[in-house]
Amino acid sequence: MTLIKFIEIMAILVGAFSGFIEARRKRMDLVGVFTVAFIAAFGGGTLRDILLDRRPLFWVIHQEYAILIFVLALVASPLIRTLRQIVSERLIVIADAVGLGLFSIAGTSAALDANMPIFIASMMGVITGIFGGVLRDIVCNEVPMVFRDGKPYAICAFLGNWMFLLMGKYGVEHDFALWSSALFISGLRLLTWKFDLRMGR
Repeated sequence: MTLIKFIEIMAILVGAFSGFIEARRKRMDLVGVFTVAFIAAFGGGTLRDILLDRRPLFWVIHQEYAILIFVLALVASPLIRTLRQIVSERLIVIADAVGLGLFSIAGTSAALDANMPIFIASMMGVITGIFGGVLRDIVCNEVPMVFRDGKPYAICAFLGNWMFLLMGKYGVEHDFALWSSALFISGLRLLTWKFDLRMGR
């Protein structure tokens, strides 16, 4: 398994986890839990593939990703009910931050593989990082968090994507660039949450 595929799988799992949590908050049934988790896990990557004109979509090529989300949805509802006393807001924020970092770098890497210019690659990374959460919130009848709380999610992803691109340009070892850039995005996102940093409205 390549490193970028491993990162993609980890991002999908984290995205699905955020979907499971949000669906349970809305007291959805099994179909709702699966749908929200599926959208959260694959929404950003699907939009990226559409914009890059990549066919089939990444989760169609790797049907095991969709099967994994389906199986997890079967056990997610009772599991989350059992764990709801220990699934704190902090854990959800951490999962969201990790997903943002992993998805963003995976999206940027995919755009580079499609021979996109570096600025477009950085934007594809941002789209991959945030759009699954946007769709998740819309389906759950919420104004997307990225649009309403003033926290710089997209800016964290954008800066981390450029860190990845510049490291690649200057010959930094690829695997190190992947992990360090994803960690930078996640860490920066957590810092904005911890210190309640917001953009001007």
